[in-house]
Amino acid sequence: MRLTSSEPFWLVKNGIINSYPSLDQDLNTDIVIIGAGITGSLIAHQCIADGYQTVIIDKREVCHGSTSATTSMLQYEIDKPLYKLIKMIGEKGAVLSYKACFDSIDQLHSLSKAIKSSCGFTKKQSLYFASRKKDVAWLKKEFEARKTHGFPVEWLDAATIKTTYHLENSYGGILSDQGGSIDAFQMAHDLLHYNQKKGLQIYDKTDVERIVYRSNGVIIQTEYDNTITAKKVIFCNGFESTDIIPEKIVNLLSTYAIVGEQNREDQSLIANTLFWNTSDPYNYLRTTDDHRLLIGGEDEDFVNAEKRDALLKIKSSKLEKLVHKILPKHHFRVDFGWAGTFGETKDGLPYIGRHPNFKNAYFVLGFGGNGITFSTIGMAMVSAMLKGKRHQLAHYFKFGR
Repeated sequence: MRLTSSEPFWLVKNGIINSYPSLDQDLNTDIVIIGAGITGSLIAHQCIADGYQTVIIDKREVCHGSTSATTSMLQYEIDKPLYKLIKMIGEKGAVLSYKACFDSIDQLHSLSKAIKSSCGFTKKQSLYFASRKKDVAWLKKEFEARKTHGFPVEWLDAATIKTTYHLENSYGGILSDQGGSIDAFQMAHDLLHYNQKKGLQIYDKTDVERIVYRSNGVIIQTEYDNTITAKKVIFCNGFESTDIIPEKIVNLLSTYAIVGEQNREDQSLIANTLFWNTSDPYNYLRTTDDHRLLIGGEDEDFVNAEKRDALLKIKSSKLEKLVHKILPKHHFRVDFGWAGTFGETKDGLPYIGRHPNFKNAYFVLGFGGNGITFSTIGMAMVSAMLKGKRHQLAHYFKFGR
């Protein structure tokens, strides 16, 4: 299944960063990771740090799946508002999940510096604003829930938002003092390159034909009839894991994004903030490190890649009109537009852990708008699981919850 269409901005911007071979030999290893995007690269980094012999494979070129299509906004806010998540899973689990996402942004920042990544990590604030007057009441309820549980938030009225950001058509919003932006495609490549020098074996364009799950490990047969024998397998292949998981755990959605041409005008009013609104589905925007404006949204149920891609022109036009509506003084002309597919869970949380149908296998599936921060949380969770320990979020992110 194709994950992206047209020209994802990050692919064009970065080009071919590093190339890796397809697998042409049999291997024996501790850990094999399936999926070499941002999730797989983060989990591989943790496995190498923990001293495991690790192999990572991907059926595409590395990072050419969802990682190439992400808008790379780093937010601790989960797709389900905190006050709603508390009602769904209880106060303890909801607050733990939000705080873990909050901390993961700083962890990513530290990691990007540690490996000297050129991903352009930028710490930012985040403004969640009401795009409809009727949304103000519940958004204020969300503000109070976050404030009660110690999150650094401030309520901004519509006039303040307009004065501060020149943002129109807002009815007030929550300003969070935690967020960030990143080039996830570059970060994933940098992680893989860094860990290859530490022993990580990387193979792309290598599809898996069959996996045999045994009591003492797994045997993976590739399309080229090579085998990888491993003690554990970790699936980091996003919604494509739904091809093997028997129950329905996620709804698939098509999403769209556009990036404007480089802007020589002063963007300082919006450059240090992520913006997203209460529309359903919500829209979001941010600046890039090369002075462009990126906006995404217009989600709808995924049917197939052809139907998704056929809507790209219409969706791009709607997103462009939204830019002019909320930032009328901003000079914007579309440079790139693309579509992607992602998964959305009922509670907005990922699936990280074991599945009863698969021996010696773990899944790190960061569904929803927080895929990158969920994957960062997954590093600590997988590390604990491989050591036979239980992570405090394991219950809330498990299959069958």
